[in-house]
Formats: sequence, C-alpha cells, structure tokens
Amino acid sequence: MKAVAFNGSPNKEGNTWHALKMVTAELESEGIETEIIHVGNKAIRGCVACYQCVKNRNEQCVLPGDEVNDWIQKMKGADGIILGSPVHYSAIGGTMKSFLDRAFFVTGVNDSMLCHKVGAAVVAVRRSGGLPTFDQLNNFLNYAEMLIPTSNYWNVIHGRTPGEVVQDLEGVQIMRVLGKNMAWLMKLVEHGKGAVEPPEREAKIFTNFIR
Repeated sequence: MKAVAFNGSPNKEGNTWHALKMVTAELESEGIETEIIHVGNKAIRGCVACYQCVKNRNEQCVLPGDEVNDWIQKMKGADGIILGSPVHYSAIGGTMKSFLDRAFFVTGVNDSMLCHKVGAAVVAVRRSGGLPTFDQLNNFLNYAEMLIPTSNYWNVIHGRTPGEVVQDLEGVQIMRVLGKNMAWLMKLVEHGKGAVEPPEREAKIFTNFIR
C-alpha cells in the first residue's frame, strides 16, 4: 500500500511538512510506503472552467506547463492521500487551492477516481484560521466520496518558525493518532477487497435552483 501527501506550503520543510512527516511516520511504521510532494512552491494556474476535462475524460487537465496531471496520476495510484496546507488569511494557500480545484474536478469527472480511497487533511498555523482551512480541505475529500480517518481533535498543529510545531505536544499527538487511524483504515479497506462489496455507484443528479 502507498500514501501520497501534498505539501501546500511555499516552504519545503516548514511546519506543514513537519505535520505531514508526523503522519507519514506512523504510516511507514505500519509498512505503508509514503511520498511527500511539494506543491506550494510551484506556479499553478487556477481552474479556468473550460470543461475540456469533462469533454475529453482522459484523466488530464488541458492547462499546460505544470505538474498537476502528474500529481493526479500519483493520487490515482495511491491507497491513501493526505492534503497539507498552511493558513493564508484563514484559508488554503493559493497554489494548493489551484491544484486541488483542478485535480479534484478532473478525478471527479473521470469515474470518480478517488472514491473510497482513504483521505485526510492537516493544517499548520501560527495562531488562528486553522479550523476554516481544515474545513476547506475536507470539502475536497467529502466531494470525492473518500473515507476520512479522524484523530482525537481537529487536525491542526501550531507553530510559527519552521519546526516550531514539534513543541505543540497536543498537536504532535493529534498527528500521531491520525497517522495510526489512517493506517488502520487503509488496512481495513485493503483486507475488505474481494470480501465486502462496495456500495453501487450512483450517477450524479444535478439540480439547479434557477430555471
């Protein structure tokens, strides 16, 4: 099994990275391969609502010049996905948001590629805005019908300078428990394959309120 984590911070080894490492360390201790991909330092365009991914259904976004399509395939090949972001004005970092908007739209219109994979979100913040950012990340996981492991509190860890989050003992425990629960859930899904049939997929119903 493999889990892929996305670091939405501009800093390669800042507090978001440290939070992801705490979670992935627990996964690795359970024999799960992990990879952390640095997204936050890249130039990623936002979705332009061209709907070419809906038309083509080839698991790709048509916008050129970045690694979004490579990352979509990383997500497709993983059993677990972790989304990590710093807090920018009580929200997801802009580059991470652009990546998630495009990637989750593409995966959604291509047979819901992430459905029933295990997905978790973590947030690193100096002081405030962690919960709104955590909620925003979870919106993507919920939309994709992913299975979401929990911890013993919301997955937010506090620190300002890189590495300072290790002093947030409660936050460290939250990440550790999340990693353990995620590994357990991933194993349940793996062992259930062929033994427990997943729910039958339903075609999406769209209801517009302005007609």
